[in-house]
Amino acid sequence: MQSKQFVLISFLLILATACVNKNTEKENFINENIEFASTQTDKMLQAVGEPTGKNYPRTMKDNGELVVTNMYDWTPGFFPGSLWYLYELTGDTKWRDVAEKWTLSLEPLKTFTDHHDLGFMMYCSYGNAERLASKPEYKDILIESANSLSTRFSDKTDAIKSWNNFSTWDDSFKSSYPVIIDNMMNLEMLFYASKVTGNKKYYDIAVKHSDTTMKNQFRDDYTTYHVVSYDTISGKAVNKATAQGFSDNSTWARGQAWAIYGFTMVYRETKDRKYLDVATKAADIYLKNLAEDLVPVWDFNVGEEGYLPGSRSYAVGFQEKLKDTSAAAIVCSALFELGELSGNKSYTDNAIKMLQSLASPAYRAALGTNANFILMHCVGSIPHKFEIDKPLVYADYYFLEALTRYKKLISE
Repeated sequence: MQSKQFVLISFLLILATACVNKNTEKENFINENIEFASTQTDKMLQAVGEPTGKNYPRTMKDNGELVVTNMYDWTPGFFPGSLWYLYELTGDTKWRDVAEKWTLSLEPLKTFTDHHDLGFMMYCSYGNAERLASKPEYKDILIESANSLSTRFSDKTDAIKSWNNFSTWDDSFKSSYPVIIDNMMNLEMLFYASKVTGNKKYYDIAVKHSDTTMKNQFRDDYTTYHVVSYDTISGKAVNKATAQGFSDNSTWARGQAWAIYGFTMVYRETKDRKYLDVATKAADIYLKNLAEDLVPVWDFNVGEEGYLPGSRSYAVGFQEKLKDTSAAAIVCSALFELGELSGNKSYTDNAIKMLQSLASPAYRAALGTNANFILMHCVGSIPHKFEIDKPLVYADYYFLEALTRYKKLISE
């Protein structure tokens, strides 16, 4: 009897030791990535100096020099957002202070209405500021930003207009009401505004846009069209095409990533299971298209039979199957939340593996290289011959968000 008890106790001790070692391994992984990201971002801050409204990091030139943009680009909110995540990951107030400085520089955008990306611009910056270091003025700025975004919604189309115009790559169709799958990401700011004001109009716009996207932007297999154009009189979808994907009928990896993340977020905000169903099906088809390292080719149908780029697209002559870590980082972050909301552990397991792959030397830059961005090997738009195999500021943002979600997961 004593012998059996000894064996049982020994087994439990071994099990406990294994669990402790496993947790230590996870904590070491997280801490090492936090330390790297902090040091690399310090170097980025030294390179860009103080915010001027014209020096938001975006990507890198062929010669390794940093490329910055002004605040009216769609990407300026990501760098302040990354700084907020570093504050959340480290608890170091120096990151809070610098994040606040870069965030405040974007205040003029609260009345911006020229394109749909105000959610990226203001919620990634001010949204994280309000979440981590709340101030009344942050809430007011976010509400005004939500009002500005709402001006691009039409009751006729039941969708938020993305760009002011769009032409297909073969010039056979031109549109004044294009809606891109990326637009799903801007809805989170509308849900926020509805919660803090009690005004349901923002919620209703977000839900209508989600329903319209769900109806028109997905194929039968739950892959996505990048751009759907609407007739402004009838409100009907009249064209389905691509701007940044390989061909009109292909699946652009980052577009699929926006869909997975966007509909996961909409389910979180509405608790309507139809959105969870779309998110999981979009995630499942995405996961089926991945190689062992879980980082996608920039478009799942590059060079395949039946997929032809438009005549003006650079993809006509450039059909290299480059990886896109920006798509991987977006999906990685989304899957942490999808795993939690769906109760399906496989999504969480895939998110962890993706994060480990992104943090490997194959995709994470060496310190002081890569114009001080964290991730290498992103693809902006091959059809536009733009940001090909370069770092991108939003890849770093979603990588840090995924790291934050992983840290919370293991601490629960």
